Order: sequence, then structure tokens, then C-alpha cells
Amino acid sequence: MIQVNAIKHLIMLSGLVAMALLSSCDPTINSVDLEAQEQLSIESFLSANDTLDFERKTSGLYYFDLAVGAGPMAEANDTAYMFYAMQYLSGIIFDTNFETTDTLIFKVNAGKLIPGFEEGVTYMREGGRSIFLAPSSLAYGSAGNNYISPYTPFIFQTHLVRLVKHQGI
Repeated sequence: MIQVNAIKHLIMLSGLVAMALLSSCDPTINSVDLEAQEQLSIESFLSANDTLDFERKTSGLYYFDLAVGAGPMAEANDTAYMFYAMQYLSGIIFDTNFETTDTLIFKVNAGKLIPGFEEGVTYMREGGRSIFLAPSSLAYGSAGNNYISPYTPFIFQTHLVRLVKHQGI
């Protein structure tokens, strides 16, 4: 199983490197084209997944509850314990901890994670399962990073397992 996961990660990384190299080689591609392409890919994803009733937030984040949790609502400075999968709109998973026992533990809205992910968590209740579609403006933006091309939107599948409420001082 470990070898299969290593091969999957190697294939994904190879694809990302190829995409980054190819997109950086064409001088005729500009940011307006990339923005338009991103918007088309988001609209295409939403159309293909029209059974998911995403709510578009004012920030541009698309949010959908698969199952509303019964616990408290996540708020700034709460400690969240989550399982997540981060994937491209194509469905290729970029990062996940779902098949592990290790939850992601972080302070809600502390500015340490992808902005779209952090915002999406604030709409969740403990025990809930949600999907967020974060446009690039709420992810790696127009610059991308070493592994992510500019204007790349992401889907986050999430499960807020536990929430420790912040105790004000």
C-alpha cells in the first residue's frame, strides 16, 4: 500500500511539474486568459456537479454541507481537528489525510492555511462534512508556488471531527 501511494504521489508530482513548465513556456498566455480559463473550469465543475447545491460566499468561496454537524460552530481561535482531501477540479487528489489516523490540528482563522480552507471551516459545525471550492484568489493566487500553477482553484472535502472552543481570557 505504501508503494502504491508513493507511485501515485510521484505521478501527481510529475504532472504538476509538467503543467508548470508548459504553462511558463508560452509567452502568449497572460493573466486575463488564465483568469478566464479558471472561471470557465469552475463553471464547468459546478455544472457537472449540479446535484451539489454550492452556496457562493461573498469572498468567492463555494460551500456545500454534505452533512451538518451536531456540535458547536467553528469560530476564530477555536482548535479544529480535521480530515481533509485537497484536490484539483479534475478530481486528482493533491493532498489528504483521510486514510490516516492523523487529523490536521490548527487554530481556526489564524492565517496559517489556505484562505479558502480557513474560511470554509468557519461555516462548519463539529461533526460536519463539507465541500469547499476555493478559487485561486483564496488559494495560491495569480503567482502560484513551486508546485501549483497560477490561477489554480481547489476542492476541499472536509470532516470536522473535533472542535475545542477558544476560552477567552
